[in-house]
Amino acid sequence: MPQTLVLLPLLNANEPEARLVQFHVADGQPVQKGDLLLTIETTKAASDVEAPQAGFVRLAAREGETLAVGAVLAYITATADETLESAARPQELEPASPAPTDLRITKPARILAEQLGLDLATLPVDRLITEAVLRELATAPRRIDLPAYAETSLILYGAGGHAKAVLEMARATGAFQLAGIVDDNPTLTGASVLGVPVLGTREILPQLMEHGVRLAANGVGGIINIEIRVKLFELLASVGLALPVLCHPRATVEPSAQIEAGVQVFANAYVGSAAVLHENCMINTGAIVSHDCEIGRYTHIAPGCLLAGHVHVGERALVGMGVTTMIGLQIGSGARIGNGAVLLADVPERQIVPAGKIWLGPEK
Repeated sequence: MPQTLVLLPLLNANEPEARLVQFHVADGQPVQKGDLLLTIETTKAASDVEAPQAGFVRLAAREGETLAVGAVLAYITATADETLESAARPQELEPASPAPTDLRITKPARILAEQLGLDLATLPVDRLITEAVLRELATAPRRIDLPAYAETSLILYGAGGHAKAVLEMARATGAFQLAGIVDDNPTLTGASVLGVPVLGTREILPQLMEHGVRLAANGVGGIINIEIRVKLFELLASVGLALPVLCHPRATVEPSAQIEAGVQVFANAYVGSAAVLHENCMINTGAIVSHDCEIGRYTHIAPGCLLAGHVHVGERALVGMGVTTMIGLQIGSGARIGNGAVLLADVPERQIVPAGKIWLGPEK
């Protein structure tokens, strides 16, 4: 069969040249009529060029070149290795039909946009949209219209059950304006929790800070794995957000108690004289932390727990619901005390005490 030339078409009557953006086939590749060969663009339009007939495609230009209208882009030949004929330039070219919108998008990118469920009307019109551009847009942080926030604006990280309790505690203090919620589940974006909108995933944190948000609260309880809660504290601190103390107005905290940043003290809890609550620990609903107790960083004292005086709890520990202790005990870092356990002896680091157990020590 005779060789067929694939020529650069006229996309815009005012632009006699166009840029070859991308080949979608390799040199010598067999093609069928209608297969996508390449994409070209001018400053006003973009177009996909298809194979005019079946055969083997032989490339005659390079990606990124700016070529004159009528230039040979490729040949369609009968075999993959036949000698190419010299190119003839056409005398006249029909102008392409005008694009219905300003959007310039390649055929593969259009297919990918449909697969991703993207609204074409939301895509930028200042560039040619290729598959690579679409993937970049899909993974880029979502930017939304945000107001200028006040100094007391606070964002809540997490949208689960514990987050609801933190949210209502923050409201009850009257000290903060809730700017919104951040949650790593992207399907929650646009939803609301107790009337507070979920603004997005962690990628939105820099944008929130650009608009004046400086305060955050951790709304993840971390009962199953306290390290999840710890990592979120570290994330919030790493982007420069401060973690204020949240203390429910129905909690009782003696004036001599020391409370560090990020601590949360929930309703009906009691924190006794000279107690020390280190940063980011949590004293949950109805828990009692008696005089001279010390609670380590990130530790969770669960609802209804009763710590007698002078009990020291290490970092990243969990003391479960309804646990009671003798006076002066030491509970090591990383220990997990099951609900309803009774502690009559010190608990070593990372020790697990089963729920309901009367703990007499590791040798008892």
